[in-house]
Amino acid sequence: MQKDKTVSRRTFLAMGAGLTAGATFWVPRTLEALPRLRVTGFELLPVRATERTVWLMVRVRTDAGLTGLGEASDAFGFANTSKQDTARMEAELRGFFGLIDEKSPLDIGAYRQLGERMVAKGGLLSATAFSAIEQAMWDLAGKALDVPTCTLFGGRVRDTLQVYANVNRSTKPRTPAGFAASAKAAVRDGFRAVKAAPFDGFPPPGSPAAVIEAAVESGIASVAAMRDAIGADVELMVDCHSFFDVPLAERVARRLEPQRLAWYEEPVAPERIDETREIRRRIQQPMAGGEILYGVAGFAPLSRNQTVNVIMPDVKHCGGLLELLKIAAVAENEGVTVAPHNPSGPVSTAASIQVCAVLKNFRLLEFQWGEVEWRHDILNPPEQFRNGAIRVPEGPGFGVELNEKIVRAHLL
Repeated sequence: MQKDKTVSRRTFLAMGAGLTAGATFWVPRTLEALPRLRVTGFELLPVRATERTVWLMVRVRTDAGLTGLGEASDAFGFANTSKQDTARMEAELRGFFGLIDEKSPLDIGAYRQLGERMVAKGGLLSATAFSAIEQAMWDLAGKALDVPTCTLFGGRVRDTLQVYANVNRSTKPRTPAGFAASAKAAVRDGFRAVKAAPFDGFPPPGSPAAVIEAAVESGIASVAAMRDAIGADVELMVDCHSFFDVPLAERVARRLEPQRLAWYEEPVAPERIDETREIRRRIQQPMAGGEILYGVAGFAPLSRNQTVNVIMPDVKHCGGLLELLKIAAVAENEGVTVAPHNPSGPVSTAASIQVCAVLKNFRLLEFQWGEVEWRHDILNPPEQFRNGAIRVPEGPGFGVELNEKIVRAHLL
């Protein structure tokens, strides 16, 4: 008589724990182990990457030894993140952490409902802290269940993600020749799409006409130099960082038409919907925007009637992974694609990958190229880009852990 070969889920989990002995991730031995998993603490790890860039990495701890990662960088504008800024972020994180302390990291819905009320009373700082904790909870959820986080969102629809190189911060000098050199180097690294912000430092409204015109010409010359350097087959995007008004945005866009931009990003602030829509009506290039907006409510006007062609929610600012999924669903209904904003550290990239892996309307993922040589090694396993793409990890959660040695060597 043949024995019953049915394996219960409880037995399967126990078997899985044995099969993965010696691995760096944890598998629950019984189903009863999951409800007992509790959050016990968090730490903020400010990593100095360059003189202007600090990656604010968040690590949430549990009583089972599992940890989850999130990132809270870029909440302080273009200014260099200082120790005072870090202290402000830590205080903000502490408030949101209080919502999950001694609770299960799987209770993400409850955290979101409580935390959203707090975000409504704050600004970008609150939205970023809230999003970082949410990221870490999803990382923990995947690790607790021994699956990649993207599995919890329905499973990946792609194994690799096309990535574009943002060469803006690495470009020195900020001249046409400097931008051209950075763009060409990124293409040599295998990237098939490049972005820069050559109008940074643009004179404020009311500046002398000659000063404004000089800035316009310098930016246009830099874009032309990049196109010449990378050739016609590589996508080229320009971020205007909201320096223009409608007439100037139109004039610059028309001057850039020969460069065949993949998109023209935020010539005015994305909250200025009527102006964004008017620019979209007047120009030929596709438009993109939304890098620091929060929530579905913040992005829905940009998606409606294709006010822009591409929205750019940032997992660090938009409300986290689940909110990014909801934002993308609204955009998909409007025929708008999603290219997550991500001029950030490697934890933000790891979190973004898990969402991008499941999006039907995914376009490209941003990558901050060329800032620091040791960036790829701050994670285990290290980041690996091939032919302008990155693989979706197979490991549980985000599929990565921090390299403690490198983190500690570069703490602010």
